[in-house]
Amino acid sequence: MPQLNKLRTALPGAPGGHTATSSTARLRTALTVFFALDGFLFAGWVVRIPAIKHQTGASASGLGLALLGVSAGAVVTMMLTGRLCRRFGSHAVTVVCGVLLSVSIALPAQARSAFALGLVLLVFGAAYGGMNVAMNSAAVDLVTALRRPVMPGFHAAFSLGGMIGAGLGGLVAGALSPAAHLFALTGIGLLVTATAGPALLRRPRPGPPAPSSTSASARVADDSGAQPRPARHARRTVLLFGVIALCTAYGEGALADWGALHLEQDLRAHPGTAAAGYSLFALAMTAGRLGGTMLLQRLGQTRTLVAGGATAAAGMLLGSLAPTSWAALLGFAITGLGLANIFPVAVSRAGEVSGPSGVAAASTLGYGGMLLGPPTIGFLADWFSLPTALTTVALLASAAAVLGYAARGTTRT
Repeated sequence: MPQLNKLRTALPGAPGGHTATSSTARLRTALTVFFALDGFLFAGWVVRIPAIKHQTGASASGLGLALLGVSAGAVVTMMLTGRLCRRFGSHAVTVVCGVLLSVSIALPAQARSAFALGLVLLVFGAAYGGMNVAMNSAAVDLVTALRRPVMPGFHAAFSLGGMIGAGLGGLVAGALSPAAHLFALTGIGLLVTATAGPALLRRPRPGPPAPSSTSASARVADDSGAQPRPARHARRTVLLFGVIALCTAYGEGALADWGALHLEQDLRAHPGTAAAGYSLFALAMTAGRLGGTMLLQRLGQTRTLVAGGATAAAGMLLGSLAPTSWAALLGFAITGLGLANIFPVAVSRAGEVSGPSGVAAASTLGYGGMLLGPPTIGFLADWFSLPTALTTVALLASAAAVLGYAARGTTRT
């Protein structure tokens, strides 16, 4: 067995305990950096969507079809990444996808038509989807080894990276062309991957805890007092949590790709203010996730799901229908607070029910919602209007709250 697996359960005062703690801390730090990098690069792309839409001359539906390239590339890769992680290890796959994502971020700015944009977004989406599945697989292994509900912390890093990426994009939007900006992000991504990657490659995947142990995340999950379900219900339960993840990720993807355009096009906001919309949304999600562990311990996971979905629905109704940009920004912030912990909770509950396969299934459904949301919003915007299309985020957030309440009787099997 690898040294980490032998030492990870050592008591702090026992021989080897300090070594295990230090090694696990370095692994956790490296994974946190990759989550932050993923959010940083994705936000750098989304804040330049209005400029690239103008550059390609795409209509709302044409842009929606082009954004479908991200979805298609990601879905195909997500179906394969689980096998790659089992064969090569989730740490190695995370590092490789970090390189591919950093390189592909520069491609959209080279497109001169909606068709060309869709093709390059296939590559970008493949790298993005692969990195998300690999990172979450590695994080679930580490959470299991730590026996603590720290998954919101990793997703907080993603949100923090998104906030920084969007904020930086807003600052340089008037000074740098999309090509120069995204090429600079390629250099930053490669540098960060080269710095944090070795910490993942040198460390094996942490092993699971002893069968007799009860993880902290499982104790938090059992707030309903229900008895474990039979194994035949596991797949249905994982599907339920996967749909909850999809509902909330739909909103995150819609705001990422269409929030800035809504502020700039419908509310006549300055481009810098429009770019700040996603930054504020990401800041609210970061704050919500940084307090996620405490919230889960106080409310339990069922109440966290229900309260989060209801809050996000109210915030998005304000954000989509508000008559001024400042009221819309407030709505985006409330939406971010509501959505903050729903995805991490849904993925963790799926893992408690069905182990790593449950995490993979729920994550794929969830990120599918994030990637399929933007093209759906594009079509609805052409048929109705962009503000009306964005109200579907509130509808699905409400659905997540209802499903979260319906899932109160499920625990791990």
